Amino acid sequence: MPSQVELPEDIHPLPDSVTAYFVYPFTLEPQVLTMESSRRSTIAAHEARRQAYLRSREDEKEQRKREALRKIAPGFEPRGSLLVPTRASSVPLSTGSESADTGPGPITSSSSSGTPGHRHSKSVMEDLVDQLAALDSNVQPR
Repeated sequence: MPSQVELPEDIHPLPDSVTAYFVYPFTLEPQVLTMESSRRSTIAAHEARRQAYLRSREDEKEQRKREALRKIAPGFEPRGSLLVPTRASSVPLSTGSESADTGPGPITSSSSSGTPGHRHSKSVMEDLVDQLAALDSNVQPR
């Protein structure tokens, strides 16, 4: 059988309440409070800066995503409503005399048979065909 454990005389059991053993140096209180408030304000400033940095990173990611989507579909906004196709606006037509018309491109011969003031400019294909015909007429057989 093991021998009985003997406790030293300087060890005694704690009482039910240990508040009597707590000693608080009240002389340190102003310094501790000042240091604690400055520490908390520093931590809050660091947290605010961190949150602003994270928010700016998220905004930058979102902006890059929107730009990539706009390259595919101009005018697309992910949080917006559905895209509705609209007819592109054309060059405004003048209703005055023909000398006042400064529309772009050459005028086709079919414009004289249309309504007054309504002119069609040649398409790229018509211009190409006219240029090829001019080249063919300039070439002389040998």
